[in-house]
Amino acid sequence: MAASRSTPRGYQTLDEIAETENIHPSFVSRVLRMTLLAPEIVEAILAGRQPAGLTMARAMRRLPMERLHQIFP
Repeated sequence: MAASRSTPRGYQTLDEIAETENIHPSFVSRVLRMTLLAPEIVEAILAGRQPAGLTMARAMRRLPMERLHQIFP
């Protein structure tokens, strides 16, 4: 991997985060995708009000938008 410098604001690549945290880049990617969830979904998860079938592992998988609308009408 080519060395790169972090910007003053943080990391430039997923690989830099993964290397720093000693985790796989695909895991970093999955976790960062969670930041794209609607605020209502995040709030429900944090408050423990998410549907029983929605676990962290399940939420980190790719899920079609239509399915999210079924889970959170």
